[in-house]
Amino acid sequence: MGKLRVGIIGAGGVARYAHIHGYQALEDAEIVAICDVNEDRLKKMAAEYKIPKTFREYQDLLKEDLDAVSVCLPNYLHSQVTVAALEAGKNVLCEKPMAIDAAEAKKMLEAAERTGKKLMVGFHRRFGQEAQVLKGFIERGELGNIYYIKATNLRRRSIPGAGGWFTTKRLSGGGVLIDIGVHNLDLAFWFMGHPKPTSALGVTYQKFSHLKRVPTRFGDMDEKGVVDVEDMALGLIKFENGAAVFLEVSWAAHIGGGGTREFRILGTKAGATLSPLTIYTIQNEQLLDTTPVLRGKQDHYVEEIRHFLDCIKEDKNCDPSGEEGLFVTQIVDALYESAGKGETVQVST
Repeated sequence: MGKLRVGIIGAGGVARYAHIHGYQALEDAEIVAICDVNEDRLKKMAAEYKIPKTFREYQDLLKEDLDAVSVCLPNYLHSQVTVAALEAGKNVLCEKPMAIDAAEAKKMLEAAERTGKKLMVGFHRRFGQEAQVLKGFIERGELGNIYYIKATNLRRRSIPGAGGWFTTKRLSGGGVLIDIGVHNLDLAFWFMGHPKPTSALGVTYQKFSHLKRVPTRFGDMDEKGVVDVEDMALGLIKFENGAAVFLEVSWAAHIGGGGTREFRILGTKAGATLSPLTIYTIQNEQLLDTTPVLRGKQDHYVEEIRHFLDCIKEDKNCDPSGEEGLFVTQIVDALYESAGKGETVQVST
């Protein structure tokens, strides 16, 4: 098989920093087309990255002879465009979140099953070197049974595209929970092996919509646009096996520095944290902290794209799969439902 022909749908920040960067770092793919409704941005990005064909409408791009497309659009378009791409015979890497809700995500999964094409969801944090090494430890049983994960990603000031689609609920599906919270949830569930959830308790806050709007590399800011989504979210998810995940994320909060990120795992044999990866255990009645020496560097965006291309060439299942993307979306739906009701809700996946 020669180089896989790829199209990029959407010419925003995530297309630039993740998808185009990833494909062009590899020799077995070539980006032959890109589309965006913003003609000026489309032309600039096509010229910068030497992409030969440009389209204003995704329907026209899907008529091209392509092996795969990356969907890098506002959340509300993920399901619609992914389904169209799958039905046009293209394999799809859809940027996270999978969709604005589980009903839309199910349409995507059904289309993938119906067409036999690959559907992968862009949870790139799985492809970080530390995450991959830790997953290996877990699969070898070195942490024992994982019974608790705490996932924190608190930003001090980083509201993406304030006033644009990012902060407009009907277009995004929500705020920080559906934006960066999904990364933490996916990573937690992946490490735990996707146990069956039983309940979810969610709390959301919108306290910083009054802030002066400043540009970020993701999303188009609009001084007069809507900000009607949460800027902080908390969640507690319980599972049938007794395990639990606690989530804590914010776009804005009065905290020190530029923010804080922590990912902590507790198992019956050992515990672990990411960034830096450290394993905590007991040997010979001695408390032991071990920090693995990781060789070289691994670009998680490049490795994500590499895996997607390998799945197409070798006809193997994608990881993260559409099923796993739906799982995360169902949990997010439950957390939003709980936050709206002010009470714990039961989860059905």
